[in-house]
Amino acid sequence: YPSELLMQKITEDNQIPVHLHVSVSLQYVAGLKGRALVEFFHSNIAEVENEELRHLMWSSVLFYKTPSVEVMACVLLSTKAIYFLLDDSFIHADEHQSDFWNKENSDCENSSFHLSCCFVLKLNDLQSVNVGLFDQYFRITGHSADHIVTCLTRDSYNTHTFIQQLMAVLSLLARTPSPEPVDKDFYSEFGSKNTGKMENYELIHSSRVKFIYPNEEEIGDLAFLVAEKMDGLTSLPSLNILLYVLAFQVNHFEGSAQNTSSLQPKTLILTSSDLFLFDEDYISYPLPEFAKEPPKRDKYQLADGRRIRDLDRVLMGYQTYPQALTFVFDDVQNQDLMQNLTLDHFGE
Repeated sequence: YPSELLMQKITEDNQIPVHLHVSVSLQYVAGLKGRALVEFFHSNIAEVENEELRHLMWSSVLFYKTPSVEVMACVLLSTKAIYFLLDDSFIHADEHQSDFWNKENSDCENSSFHLSCCFVLKLNDLQSVNVGLFDQYFRITGHSADHIVTCLTRDSYNTHTFIQQLMAVLSLLARTPSPEPVDKDFYSEFGSKNTGKMENYELIHSSRVKFIYPNEEEIGDLAFLVAEKMDGLTSLPSLNILLYVLAFQVNHFEGSAQNTSSLQPKTLILTSSDLFLFDEDYISYPLPEFAKEPPKRDKYQLADGRRIRDLDRVLMGYQTYPQALTFVFDDVQNQDLMQNLTLDHFGE
């Protein structure tokens, strides 16, 4: 340790997504390669001497206590813990975080010293991992509200790779074995006899950490929700969701010095007839066991919805991934004009 293969892999993974901005301190981390990166981990981040760095990933993260603040983080997985190296700007983003982050080094803002705060979640405290729809994100849950973090990878490959590495590391933990399970039939194992409703698919790891994957009913619930938002189309016997992807909506601001743009996280859902943008709560659902009341907002809130037949053209940028798409819709005052004309002309 570290092997050449590991050093090559974490060097390749140590790249900040080009569309997201980070502080100088995290840019410094992203500039480290190979052995220098491993030495940086051991001298600045690792909590015990004999832990090994196994995986590195750059991702946007959300905390349960601050569900509206998405922040960029360098996620480091070791044989003892998961470390989230965060932007120092995150501390100032929300005034309600004073009890969450104990910030003492407030006098170094104007110096050449750049501060990063590191959030640590020990593997022994890990209870469950919820994987989001189509592996676009995953939520890590510990024993309290302070220990719930969602990683918005927006990439099924990154999600899958991290989950595989996490399972491998958890296998090394020495935990007391669970009691022998009583033999159960299929229905009592996966369903509730009272409601007849199938539960989400759970995989209980040998370390007793639950890995929870969404089942088909989540897509059905989402399709039902989308159908409710579609005026006059709720009577459709079947509504197919063709695409679900976590994206950003670009808000362009024309400033005096230079034109700037901000990225607003959105969930894009495409059906056979409509294109929707939702504001989704990625951190509060499913409810943690200790939650006393439901979250203040719904899981999905409609931000915008347009009919595909009103789509005039799609403009594609020439930059590399992530690709920018501009959807141009016809500005029709009466949305149902075409539909009514058709019905009147052709009768029933």
